[in-house]
Amino acid sequence: MNTDQQALSKVPEVTLVFWIIKILATTLGETGGDAVSMSMDLGYLVGTGIFAAIFIVAVIAQISVKKFHPIIYWTTIIATTTVGTTLADFADRSLDIGYTGGTTILFSLLMASLFIWYRILGSVAVNTVTSPKSEMFYWITIMFSQTLGTALGDWTANSADLGYSGSAIVFGLMLVIIAVAYYKTKISHTILFWSAFILTRPLGAVVGDFLDKPISKGGLELSRYSASATLFVLMACFIFFFAQKPAKQVH
Repeated sequence: MNTDQQALSKVPEVTLVFWIIKILATTLGETGGDAVSMSMDLGYLVGTGIFAAIFIVAVIAQISVKKFHPIIYWTTIIATTTVGTTLADFADRSLDIGYTGGTTILFSLLMASLFIWYRILGSVAVNTVTSPKSEMFYWITIMFSQTLGTALGDWTANSADLGYSGSAIVFGLMLVIIAVAYYKTKISHTILFWSAFILTRPLGAVVGDFLDKPISKGGLELSRYSASATLFVLMACFIFFFAQKPAKQVH
């Protein structure tokens, strides 16, 4: 096996199981982030500091391993969703930027990350992640997309007044449209992948909010700890019972 294949083998193949685990992870990121910042009363800034440290350690571990390791990969994904939750909430609420302002800023950062990645390495396709440099761009882009997803979910649920269930339906339908476009059109699969990847985050965010927010605000008011534990167990089941193959480079 050559070096490129070894590096690429750390990125999972994009399948239905991948998307199911991704949605569970983004939902866990919302409930887990809220559990630390709200239920533990540590605040958004401290919560962001804690999860940012975990994110950095996880990314270093992910880049250091020589082959795809599902547990390390999905731990890093969870780290991006939790830090994304607390960071977006800190920007939107503590800095008083607001949901619209936060969404706009984070969307700009995400687009800038993709643009710089493309300009430097020539592609943002997942199957070209073959070096530590491309992995760094991959994880920075994912972190921005997860943070944007939290702000976007809050914007649709609150500023757009769609509520958590209404927002979940909207994002769910958008993902269905992307899936249809993947199989029925010639639109770039790279564009469709990142579109779907970005949209799974606000879907998970509003589903997470629906689970743990007060009934008076349209939620089910479930314990953030029990909701997070349940989501974690579901993720673990999919990871352990459905073998994931590493992505293969397209020549």
